[in-house]
Formats: sequence, C-alpha cells, structure tokens
Amino acid sequence: MLSGDIRTRLLQFYPALATLPAAELDTLLANAMVMVIPDGTVIFDEDQPCQGFPLLVSGSIRVLKASPNGRELQLYRVSPGESCILTSSCLLGHTRYHARGIAESALEMVLLPAPSFHTLLGKHEAFRNYVFHLFSDRLTDLMQLVSAVAFQKLDQRLAVLLIAKPSPLHTTHQALADELGSAREMVSRLLKGFAEQGWVKLAREQIEVTDKSALKRFAEL
Repeated sequence: MLSGDIRTRLLQFYPALATLPAAELDTLLANAMVMVIPDGTVIFDEDQPCQGFPLLVSGSIRVLKASPNGRELQLYRVSPGESCILTSSCLLGHTRYHARGIAESALEMVLLPAPSFHTLLGKHEAFRNYVFHLFSDRLTDLMQLVSAVAFQKLDQRLAVLLIAKPSPLHTTHQALADELGSAREMVSRLLKGFAEQGWVKLAREQIEVTDKSALKRFAEL
C-alpha cells in the first residue's frame, strides 16, 4: 500500500500517471509494490528475468556492463523521474536483462508489475510518450558513450568526466575507473599526471579541479 507521501512524490516525478482517471490510478497503485533498497544492493543482474517497471522516488541506480575479468563500464544512471530503458526493453521484448543495476545510494521505488506496464503503454498516450521519449534520450547518451570509448583516449574521457562532476569530488580512483570501464591503476596514473600539470589536486578519496579551463582544452584536443 502506498503512503500519501510516496504517492505525492510519485505523481510529482512521473506526471504522466497523474493524467490517468482516478479509478485507474487507484487500481494501478494498489497493484504496485513499494521497495526500500539499501545502498550497494544489486537490483537486477545479467540473465535475470524482469520483475516489473521501476519508478524511483528517491536515490539512484547505476546500470553497468561487467566483463568476465571483473571490469565494469557504466552505461547510465536512473534518477527519480527517469526510467530504466533496459527494463523497458526487457518488458517489451520479453527478454532477460543484459546488464546489472546497482543502488548507487539508498533508494525508494514503486515497482509496477509487468501486466500494469503493458496496460499503461497500450492505453495511455501520455505514459507511452514518456517511455519512448526517454528511450530516445538514453539512446543518444549511449551513442555518445560508444563514440567516446571508440574514438577518445582514456585521458580525455577522464578529463571530460572530471569537468562534469562537482569539485571537490569525493570518490575513489576505483569508482572513476568503473565509470570509465578502465583499470584503477591506469586512472591513478592519469590523475597523477593531471596533478603534476596543476589541473587537479589529489587527496584521500577526494579530487579537486584546480584548472577547469586547462582540462577542457585537453579534452577537446
């Protein structure tokens, strides 16, 4: 049963649901499941069946592809108001997951059962437009990721990543390596080089960008 607070936040983040007739919305939410998930929990994994359509109301999910040797490449993040296109794809194609989803922070989400998702998609234009609009946005993001991996050097990709994040950045070299699909040792070596150039200042689990303009020029070479 959804509490009044979760229902309010759900409709705030997913306004397409607010366009449903009141009786249909009540039925939809009565069949939904509220989940509170701790930080670091694997929400779905490769070759697992899809259990439903997640609607986040707090926290975030990292979706990543892992290799047999343990290396990871982050594909995208899911935040409140967004959808997981991998889940949408699995539900639409009746296939299993091809990547892993991990709670990046403690999160709350409302899980719509698969039949409810298909009913919404078939009957309600606002929800259908929402799903396919995010499909388009995520596809663009993934094409940019493929382009960066294929055509940009790792040091340039690291520079772009640092520019995009708040400074000082509280993270580990391993976390940055996972996001870039690289090894920690390579990222540490590149960060040391950036520090020697005066572009960043390194501390324990902290990176401060000290010359953003230089990093940006380097990333655009």
